[in-house]
Amino acid sequence: MSTSIIVRDIDPRDKSWLRREARQVGVSMEELVRRMIHEKRTRTERRLRPSEAFARHFGEEHGVELPPPLRHGYKPLFFSRGEDE
Repeated sequence: MSTSIIVRDIDPRDKSWLRREARQVGVSMEELVRRMIHEKRTRTERRLRPSEAFARHFGEEHGVELPPPLRHGYKPLFFSRGEDE
């Protein structure tokens, strides 16, 4: 699957710099930009706290609500097996 991004109104000096850098490395301009984005993303990514990871994958967009955070984290959830308990 290929996705193209078009950058409009790029400064000609930036484009020529990008072209020179790509030529020096021996890759296309698109590949160089892909590598630059990947490098920047991996450098700036941080490890999510468990509550952040849970919210990202199961948050309100997915129909799950987290309990309100308390002073030292979240209040523990308790599940019952049914009405007979």
